[in-house]
Amino acid sequence: MNNKLKVLRAMRDWSQADLAAQLDVSRQAVNAIETGKHDPSLPLAFRISRLFEMKIEEIFDDTQ
Repeated sequence: MNNKLKVLRAMRDWSQADLAAQLDVSRQAVNAIETGKHDPSLPLAFRISRLFEMKIEEIFDDTQ
């Protein structure tokens, strides 16, 4: 799944560790989501969307 997580994180000057701490996940989990190796669970996708104050669809794109 394509996503804008890396761009959104960089705009706030957050490291992967910073974002992981805010989402209560590991840095490795953030890396896996950013690189498309792992899709977030629905609850995590909602936490990400609330953190960035965006709709899930604005962050994640399921079209290939």
